[in-house]
Amino acid sequence: MVNIRADVIVDCQYGDCGKGKVAHHLCKDQSYNRVLRYNGGCNAGHTIYHNGQKFITHHIPAGVFFGIKSIIGSGCVVNPEQFFRELAELRNAGLPVDDKLFIAGNCHVITPEHLVEDGRDTAIGTTKRGNGPAYRDKYARSGIQAGSLAIFKSFIVDLYDDFFNSEEEINILCEGAQGFGLDIDWGDYPYVTSSHCTVGGAILNGIPPRSIRKVWGVAKVYETYVGAKQYQPEDDEVFDRIGDEGGEFGATTGRRRQVNWMDVNLLLKAVNLNGVTDLVINKVDILRNVGRWALINGEKIEFNSESEFKTYVEKVLPSGIKVYWSDNPEKI
Repeated sequence: MVNIRADVIVDCQYGDCGKGKVAHHLCKDQSYNRVLRYNGGCNAGHTIYHNGQKFITHHIPAGVFFGIKSIIGSGCVVNPEQFFRELAELRNAGLPVDDKLFIAGNCHVITPEHLVEDGRDTAIGTTKRGNGPAYRDKYARSGIQAGSLAIFKSFIVDLYDDFFNSEEEINILCEGAQGFGLDIDWGDYPYVTSSHCTVGGAILNGIPPRSIRKVWGVAKVYETYVGAKQYQPEDDEVFDRIGDEGGEFGATTGRRRQVNWMDVNLLLKAVNLNGVTDLVINKVDILRNVGRWALINGEKIEFNSESEFKTYVEKVLPSGIKVYWSDNPEKI
C-alpha cells in the first residue's frame, strides 16, 4: 500500500488568523509533494508574501509558490473566472504554476446564478462569492462538478488515483480555509460558512485518518470576525485601536473586521476537537504595541504583562501541545 503522510492546518477561531502564511512557511523545506486545499471557495483570502511580493489567493493552494503539486480538493467549490484570474496573476509573476495546479474532478462549481443569489444575502453577512448556494446545490444533487467542464479539462485530477495509485510516497499538506468558529456544524449557527473547517473536512477529501501526523492549529492573540452579527463590544475603543494596528480588513471583501478578546474556551474546543498537536498564535506584537493584555474565560480577565497572558493560555491548553507565539505574519 502507498505510504501517505499528512499534516493538516486548521483555523481555531473565525478565520483570518494567518493560515496562508503558515502553509507558505511549512512548504519552504520542500518535504511535501502535495498541497491540498480541502474546503471553502473564493470567499476565503490568503495573503502571502513570497520573495518580497504580496499575493492574495482565494482558490489556489500555497504549494504553487514552491513548485509543489497543488490541488483544489473535493471539499471545495470553485469559481472558474476567479480561478483563471489567479492563475494568470501567478503566471505573470513568474511563478511555476504550469503542470503544478490541479482541481479534483468531484469539486463543485460556483455558477453565475450562485453569485447572483448570494449577492442578495443580508442576514448572514456572507462574502457574496456564491459559496452557500453552490454547496446547497451539491447536497441537493443538482450541482455541477468541475470534471464535467471542458475549460477545466487539463487541470482535473482523480484524488483516489493520485493518492493510492502513485509510485511515490505521498507527503501532503492539507490547507484549510475559514475557521472553527465558522464551521457549518461547530460554529455559531446560523452565522457560519457552508463547509467543514475541521480536520474532518480534510479527511473528506480522501485523506486516510491513520495518515495524519500533525495538526497545525492557527489562532490570533485576539479574535476577529466578519459577518452580520454584532461581535465587537461597543464600550471600549481599544478594539478599534487593535483593528487599526493589526490591519484588520478582509482580504476578500476589504470589510473592516470586528475585534474582540481571545475566547480561550473557543480555542480549547477547537484544539480538542481537531486534535491539534502544534498551535501557532499570531500577532502577539499587536497587543504589545497597544499595551493591553486580556482574554475571555467566561468573563473578561486582564493581565499585567505579556508573560502573564502567555502563561495563562498555555495552562488552559492540554499538555503536550507545542505553542508558537508569533508576531504579525505579514512582516514575515
